[in-house]
Amino acid sequence: MDMKEFTQRIAREQGISQFFRAMAGNLDFSRDSVRDYLYVLAGALVQAIAMRLFLIPAQLVSGGVSGTAQLINFYTDWPIGLMVFIGNVPLFILGWQYLGGPRFALRTALAIISFSFFTDSLAFILPDGVVDDIVLNCLFGGVMMGAGLGLVYRGKGTSGGTDILGRILNFRFGISISQAYMLTDTAVILAAGFVFSWENALYALVVTYVSGLAAEMVLEGSNNIYRTAMIVTSCPDQVTREVMEKLERGVTILPGTGGYTGQSRPVLYCVLTRAEISQIKEIVKQADPRAFMVIGMAYEAMGEGFRPLK
Repeated sequence: MDMKEFTQRIAREQGISQFFRAMAGNLDFSRDSVRDYLYVLAGALVQAIAMRLFLIPAQLVSGGVSGTAQLINFYTDWPIGLMVFIGNVPLFILGWQYLGGPRFALRTALAIISFSFFTDSLAFILPDGVVDDIVLNCLFGGVMMGAGLGLVYRGKGTSGGTDILGRILNFRFGISISQAYMLTDTAVILAAGFVFSWENALYALVVTYVSGLAAEMVLEGSNNIYRTAMIVTSCPDQVTREVMEKLERGVTILPGTGGYTGQSRPVLYCVLTRAEISQIKEIVKQADPRAFMVIGMAYEAMGEGFRPLK
């Protein structure tokens, strides 16, 4: 072994030891961390159930490492969960430092291990599919996969596979994470077209879309889509008073200057629920029919009057 090889070996060993030290040093059993671990475990279980009940029997791939494992299983009968674990190990070792720190990497490792375990274990418990309709398998499989993924995200982890690869490609080659997701999932789904059928591949695209919607719904919550209102009015005091009294919402007054007129005029900013939009429109209309108002969307609002800031 020459000096160069010896140096490279030492560097690899130091990197691996650093990895394990970082993981061990961030084991945390506080209340919030235990809650996160339970979210990750629940999410991995829901994803595994979706695989076993809907996606695997219908030969629908979900993209990423799990989809690749399905394709290999079709020819070899190797356990899908085991292949998911094996496929994630090199990706995790290469990209753990891009997962938002050791704590997030630890949760991702838990998601990978538990999903792999549940996927193979449930093969001995659950039936081999519940319906033969590919549309039902597509929709229910996609919803459950997305719900499981959303739970993992709520536990501050990732599902591994495409998530890790996307971050590696983003760091190494400057490819955006969304483009990396699209490239990897598209490659797996195209391969599924050759292995299974092109009909199954098209349904797999629907699975990917539906799972994304479900993951966002679970992560953000159906009631957590709020609206923001920015109001430019010549009657700011009246509008502010009525919003605070009738809607019981806070109002922030920002200094503003008209670009055309050059006149100083305050800009009112407030956050509301969807149900309160029609009320604030009526308040502004009654106070100042010539007011200018912009309604925007906010996916999450935290603080007084909304969810606690965590």
